Amino acid sequence: MEEKIENKNVGLLIIGIAVVMAVVVLIFNNSLSDMIGATCSHGPECTMYSGVHTQTGISLAIVGVILIIGLVIMFSKPQERIVVKRIKEKIHEKRKPIDYSKLDKEEKIVMKIIEENEGTIFQSDLVDNSGFGKVKVSRILDKLEGRQIIERKRRGMTNVVVLKN
Repeated sequence: MEEKIENKNVGLLIIGIAVVMAVVVLIFNNSLSDMIGATCSHGPECTMYSGVHTQTGISLAIVGVILIIGLVIMFSKPQERIVVKRIKEKIHEKRKPIDYSKLDKEEKIVMKIIEENEGTIFQSDLVDNSGFGKVKVSRILDKLEGRQIIERKRRGMTNVVVLKN
């Protein structure tokens, strides 16, 4: 069964990584400053300090960008479901009835699941709901698509299966 990770959880994970990175950068900066202080004979005017400050600034800027990306992902809505909603709105137009007499047993099962989902379903959800394997569902959909009964549309890493009008 496919496990879906929500944007909020992914965002929190990225923010957590950014915080860990910031701590590592600050610890590394302190250690580097201590080593420079112990080895540089010029004292606080040593030019090595400016290099450490520049590197720390750049590192923290990168961490800031990662933090912002985490916040954006955390508060954004998943695009996948929006796409399905638009497709479902188009599908509600009048559709001619399906002749089940020309379908075999497995094709009927798949078609009923698609119809129960208002004519639109992710292929991965079809695998979960039918109890068939990925390969079997793919072959059944190939047959149905060849007969112009359904259409598969690529959406990210999966397909959306849509009943044709």
